[in-house]
Amino acid sequence: MGMSVTISAAAAEDVEQIFKLQYLAFQREAELYGNYRIQPLTQTLDSLKSELETDTVLVARLGDEVVGTVRGNVDEDGTAKIAKLCVHPRLQRHGLGGRLLRAVEAALQGDGGTTRFRLHTGHKSESNLRLYRKAGYTQVGGRTASDGVQLVILEKEAKSADDFAVSA
Repeated sequence: MGMSVTISAAAAEDVEQIFKLQYLAFQREAELYGNYRIQPLTQTLDSLKSELETDTVLVARLGDEVVGTVRGNVDEDGTAKIAKLCVHPRLQRHGLGGRLLRAVEAALQGDGGTTRFRLHTGHKSESNLRLYRKAGYTQVGGRTASDGVQLVILEKEAKSADDFAVSA
């Protein structure tokens, strides 16, 4: 019987595995754009440690191995910003990215003060765009990242407590 992947909050001791996974998982994006200076590849370990202390960071584990991660935070306007969703290349295309996305949305929804979710991806990243559109995100804009990559900005409204009410 095989092990199942579990999703939970990241712990401080996960930082090096997250760092290595992020570097591995974003190689395909870098290759797609011919740009190995994209932010996930140039982020420092100290910067990641800082995010672990301030943001909601989730990991997907297969046994003791971190095989997926995502992070986010909610700003003062109630916008939950989701970033750096990545899955180990050998586990991609099996639904884990969607599971991580739903898990971080639920975690960031928190007490209901979240009004919308926002994320971005490169304009050539068709599999990412497909995942986000399937999850209900729509394009609301675009921008050029500091590394020169054209980004697509996507959003979706957060569900309110009323959306979960059940009628008899």
